[in-house]
Amino acid sequence: MAIFGAGGLGREILMLVHQINEVSPTWDVVGFYDDKHPTTDSINGVPYRGTVQDLNTTTEPLHVVVAVGSSHSRAAVVARLTAPHLTYATLIHPDVRLQPYQQVQIGAGSIITQGCILTTDIQLGRHVLMNLGCTIGHDAVLEDFCSLMPHANVGGEAYLETGVYLGTNATVLNQVRVGAQTILGAGGVAVRNLPANCTAVGVPASVIKVVGSSL
Repeated sequence: MAIFGAGGLGREILMLVHQINEVSPTWDVVGFYDDKHPTTDSINGVPYRGTVQDLNTTTEPLHVVVAVGSSHSRAAVVARLTAPHLTYATLIHPDVRLQPYQQVQIGAGSIITQGCILTTDIQLGRHVLMNLGCTIGHDAVLEDFCSLMPHANVGGEAYLETGVYLGTNATVLNQVRVGAQTILGAGGVAVRNLPANCTAVGVPASVIKVVGSSL
């Protein structure tokens, strides 16, 4: 496995891989990749091996996980990883309880870290990031590249469109829909639908910025 992203989240994902391997040896991390060269040639004992361009020269099958916290930036990295031998690993902390009867669907490249709780009939798209201690209620849908920071909460039947970003302790209440690429700031509570391409903060959350607007 290769980890793209040699920053703090990358080191946390390396920790997650170690936690998985402690229970069931699964992954051998061959190196970190990042377009920005880290300050050292080794990150927590794992070598830095280069950029997206270097990763695209891979000629043997290789699993990749993209450890980039920003939804937009993570999608941009995935779009640039074009080598046919690359496939995306899905990482789930061993303490996260997921059984077939829960009917939880998880897309390739998604990451679910320690302390997360998912109930039943949930759909996660590709490359969804659930950081520490997040919760997802029944019948919720999170489309591709959604990012949940620590202790974010998504209520039952809520719907997060592509690339939604929930800050630390942000909450989307039951049956609320959040538009694509929208950011809900730390501690914010979405009590009604939010449009696409905006930033909302507060309790209840209100829009403070719209892409292309002077708000």
